[in-house]
Amino acid sequence: MLASRRAFFGIRHTRQGALIRPPWALPEAAFVEACTRCSACVEVCPTGLLVNGDGGYPEAAFNPARASQICILCGDCAQRCPEPALHYLAESRPWSVQAVFAEACLAQRDVVCRTCGESCPASAIRFPPRLGGVARPVLDEAACTGCGACLADCPTAAIQMAPTLSTPSALRGAA
Repeated sequence: MLASRRAFFGIRHTRQGALIRPPWALPEAAFVEACTRCSACVEVCPTGLLVNGDGGYPEAAFNPARASQICILCGDCAQRCPEPALHYLAESRPWSVQAVFAEACLAQRDVVCRTCGESCPASAIRFPPRLGGVARPVLDEAACTGCGACLADCPTAAIQMAPTLSTPSALRGAA
């Protein structure tokens, strides 16, 4: 049996969805080429969010069960990287990751809940009033840093971190 292209190149999807590399990572192909799998970024991550994934390549392990392991956007991982796999620019968006709300969200089921909005340090989750129903979360994509803080307090684990379709402007053409 032939392996899929994804399996052949050692790329996989995590349980939560698509693979998420550390903040300030180059686009996937360039990242895999540049990363030596030294684990320097994993070792220096102050919250433990970064782990060694398949093939030893670092990835962000967002998980509601690991509530304290969010990204504080400190830049330590990128500054410690001895290779050009992580390209830190303080004024740039760290990655193209954002919160996605699933159907299990209490507000989507007409139960008042705003814990994700209250725990978001960037105030990227709003609850605009809704005529005849419970206010539902709306993500301000421009304000979302992808830190994962909103996952920690969600009572139904209805939030996942997922890659967006756009590449951070600082990383376009960096490959």
